[in-house]
Amino acid sequence: MELLNIECLGKKLRLEGSMAGWQQLFWDNQLVSQIDAASSSDGPLVHQFELKMQQTLTKSQESIQSTAQDDAQSEVQNIQTIQVVLTNQVIWQPFDLKYQLSVNEQIVTEGQRNTKDIEQQTPEITPKKVNKLSLLGLASLGFKLLKSAKVVKALLAGASLAAYSWLFSIEFALALIACLVVHEYGHVKAMKHFGMKTKGIYLIPFMGGLALSDERINTRWQDVVISIMGPTFGLFMSLICMVAFWFTDNIFFAGLASFNALLNLFNLLPILPLDGGHILKSISFSMNSVIGLVICIIAALAGVAISYTFGLALLGFLLLIGSLEIVMEWQTRHQSHLLPLDRYGQIFSAVWYILTVAALVGVIAYFASYGDDMLSLPLQILRS
Repeated sequence: MELLNIECLGKKLRLEGSMAGWQQLFWDNQLVSQIDAASSSDGPLVHQFELKMQQTLTKSQESIQSTAQDDAQSEVQNIQTIQVVLTNQVIWQPFDLKYQLSVNEQIVTEGQRNTKDIEQQTPEITPKKVNKLSLLGLASLGFKLLKSAKVVKALLAGASLAAYSWLFSIEFALALIACLVVHEYGHVKAMKHFGMKTKGIYLIPFMGGLALSDERINTRWQDVVISIMGPTFGLFMSLICMVAFWFTDNIFFAGLASFNALLNLFNLLPILPLDGGHILKSISFSMNSVIGLVICIIAALAGVAISYTFGLALLGFLLLIGSLEIVMEWQTRHQSHLLPLDRYGQIFSAVWYILTVAALVGVIAYFASYGDDMLSLPLQILRS
């Protein structure tokens, strides 16, 4: 991930690194220094490199030749060697970076960066060359045009309404779209909280919804909050529908609360690209030790055991599959550009996730206890 991007001798000096300990330093997008993970230590890391700068000087031609052209001058090229040293010390959890840049033993700049700075930065990305005639390039262009057309939102929403009305009823279709919009609005709200520009909400027939942004996230905390805010907003909607059912005794609100809880619960399954997959991946990949991985495995097995204890066979099975997927990818965590969660962030995210899952399951179980066939259907799906 990008740790630092400052100016040095008129060019960009970029420092990249990971929790594994390796660092790479780029000047004008050229690799000038590298520190391997094996050679890194807990103390400050020092990058040194030399630059050959060409300097143009002027010398009076009077000392070279004695002619009538006394004012003539000749250019003399001088090659100057410049020593550049970047010293930095990184603490990952919580993130803190202190750096000092020296040129020819003179301190040019120094400073400090924290998590907020990483959240707000725009990482420098080397553009990838894409074949103009490739299908992937055409598909990417088509998707960009699709996202830029506001009228497409209305067309997709209409198509979704028609599709769900054909499968169910117009009332259920409207209710389902309302659930999707509330869920996706939670993602949009979280993106705006981090200052990210959003493209809005797109409803995809038979696939749900999608909240889009042109900006990349830079930290695992951003990934967790943006991912979990969708199911959290969905939980609030189910609770509001539950209260409406208590006051009106209208079974429509009960059904909406239960099915909305089921929809958001499936989004919290630890399977990528679902929200739960992003959340648990961010938590587990932020644990930079085997102990962290063991804790994740134990927590996953406990979740599977609890699911089967309460007869939620489908939920337990998908939880097991998703957890195995995350464990298998754990070794690749250092290749990510995302700043990891600190200890507080890991615990807070895990508690938030567990409470949200428990609350959604509680809503489903509560309405299933009424004995109505329709209200019991979400729980039967979980037990299938």
